[in-house]
Amino acid sequence: MESLRAGRRKFESLVVAERIEEKGIALEILQVAKERGIAISRVQRRILDDVVNGANHQGMALRVGDYPYVDIEDVLQVAAERDEKPFILLLDLLKDPQNVGSLIRVADAVGIHGVILQERRGVGVTPSVVSASSGAVEHLKVAQVTNLVQAMKELKEKDIWLVGLDVAPNVPPLDKTDLNIALGIVMGSEGEGMRRLVRDTCDMRVTIPMRGKVDSLNVATAGAIALYAAWQARGWRGWAFANVPNLEK
Repeated sequence: MESLRAGRRKFESLVVAERIEEKGIALEILQVAKERGIAISRVQRRILDDVVNGANHQGMALRVGDYPYVDIEDVLQVAAERDEKPFILLLDLLKDPQNVGSLIRVADAVGIHGVILQERRGVGVTPSVVSASSGAVEHLKVAQVTNLVQAMKELKEKDIWLVGLDVAPNVPPLDKTDLNIALGIVMGSEGEGMRRLVRDTCDMRVTIPMRGKVDSLNVATAGAIALYAAWQARGWRGWAFANVPNLEK
């Protein structure tokens, strides 16, 4: 549904399991597909299982073209159009699609202007990432670069401060750092953290205070905390009610 709403991909066909209940989101997807003139194929569920290589398809799959990666300039253009200081997320060779998707979902929630990934050795925008992001990646600008360190240097030349999340002695805590700046938040990979050159290219490093027995957080959790802290530093600009059940209570 989010891919259809965003309208950024080339749509080939919608594959639907026979006897699917045409109600709720399924009905909405079928209606939008018909409005856009997308071919709809109805197949046996086992065939759909094969189409998606056993992934959880919930009775539907959309055949689309490649993900439309953008250039860094396109990311910065989003900030200019919103008249906001750049707010970017950089991911240093994350390997788990679930973590990448979760971070992108939060990035979309806080109004990030774009995400930068390295092309080789890390996770790109795969079907698993799309699923883990609940489709948020379809709306975001994602740049895939050949060399993340070089991309960081380009951002620094444009007066964007790069802040890396790290776990190390003598690193200032997140709440003691001014994040209301032209900002790129850098997240290292699972287990290994930021590579040395990536760490050295950051303008500053911050850590998340902890007082429990476990001395680290999942990268997606840590990234979510940092992203919301940065948005809070910007005064919750563009804030709206989150889609949380029973929020009024």
